[in-house]
Amino acid sequence: MILNDKNFEQEISQAEKPVLVDFWMNNCLPCDLISPVLDELSGEFGEKLIFAKANFNDIPSVLQKFGINAAPTIVIFEKGKPIDGFIGLKEKDEFKEWLYEKLLLIEYHNYAEEKGFFLNPDKKITDNIIKGLVKKEKELGQRFCPCRRVTGEEEEDKKIICPCAYHLKEIEENGHCLCRLFVKNI
Repeated sequence: MILNDKNFEQEISQAEKPVLVDFWMNNCLPCDLISPVLDELSGEFGEKLIFAKANFNDIPSVLQKFGINAAPTIVIFEKGKPIDGFIGLKEKDEFKEWLYEKLLLIEYHNYAEEKGFFLNPDKKITDNIIKGLVKKEKELGQRFCPCRRVTGEEEEDKKIICPCAYHLKEIEENGHCLCRLFVKNI
């Protein structure tokens, strides 16, 4: 998808999936270097995410609105709002992990919204919990709650796959789940 000042708002706000936007400019070596990485990642994440490009020359109003003044700038949008982003290059594996974490964050945000509670508004806490979930998934094959012990007993351990079997009761009683990923009020 190619974005410009005329179509940006509509395309981003009406997208059925999150949108990763590559804000780039002509004669920018880092932009040229990140482009093939984005092409590869679009093959891996294309079912979960829309990949879009926006040339600085075609999108000055959007650049001003979001304070973007360096290229390449990568931003993920969900329901028309920026979720997170970065400036410059990342190695493919680092970019892939960053992207996976952001998609997981969006997944849990949507889950919380559906259930009538929120993700913890403290970005540092939320990012650390997401990183912990990804680490457990890599090591143990499941996104086990980072604040609970994995026992090795399959039936018991199923209860602690995030969102765990205990989180709803904890949110109701304490205003948050044990690890504080989900909170009742913000």
